[in-house]
Amino acid sequence: MTTWPPVQKAHQTMIFSAVESRRLYRQVADQMRGLIESGELAAGSRLPAERELAQMLGVSRPTVREALIVLEVEGFIDIRMGSGIYVTARKVPASDMPPEDFEGPFELLRARAVVECAVAEEAARLAKPEHILILDDNLARMAAALDDRRQALALDRDFHVIVSGIIANQTLNRFVGSIHDMRMTPYFEKLASYFENKDTWRAAMEEHRAIRDAIAAGDPAAARAAMRAHLDQSQLRLSESFEEETTDGSIPAAWRRAGGV
Repeated sequence: MTTWPPVQKAHQTMIFSAVESRRLYRQVADQMRGLIESGELAAGSRLPAERELAQMLGVSRPTVREALIVLEVEGFIDIRMGSGIYVTARKVPASDMPPEDFEGPFELLRARAVVECAVAEEAARLAKPEHILILDDNLARMAAALDDRRQALALDRDFHVIVSGIIANQTLNRFVGSIHDMRMTPYFEKLASYFENKDTWRAAMEEHRAIRDAIAAGDPAAARAAMRAHLDQSQLRLSESFEEETTDGSIPAAWRRAGGV
């Protein structure tokens, strides 16, 4: 295995530059894609760990992770869990790239936190016994579908739409449904494929149960807190590292050459 020299100090020149606000993960993906297309990063070379990329670019690790998923779907990199992230020789037509206004998974989760916490709070004020029965049916069906990702995902969507439906506002209900439908993209599904399994779906179901219990108790504050906890945990589940963390701050030769080390 090749051992690369240490990452350069902050005052030294790097091939990456800090990005400015404009869908940060797209800017990160653009920088990496440019290095690959120019040959600075050759097929088979290993990228730095997420932590190091985030430091170089001046962005969060979730932003880096969203960028990496875009590049993997496009065919520029290969993410090997527990090993690392490698440049590939594959290329795809520009028409297959996501549109400029495409929302990343973590951006979507942040939007859900704003909307759905308020929805759960209001639902706890308005819920009737029949609403709780519908939630209970959803939870029972989800418990039987933990091994079936497609079914579990559909039931997960249904749960959140049911909670929204308690408020009896069709515009809000349609909005919540559309937010969840945005998860059905190659980019979100690729990210989820690394981390979703029977255990994570069971954890999500139990978080749903806590939301259900708070709504059934007519406790708006508890319902809001339970929804926030669920969405926070959802983000944590998607925030596991793709690779073993390096301890020597290694970077590929392209970074060394550009940095003048």
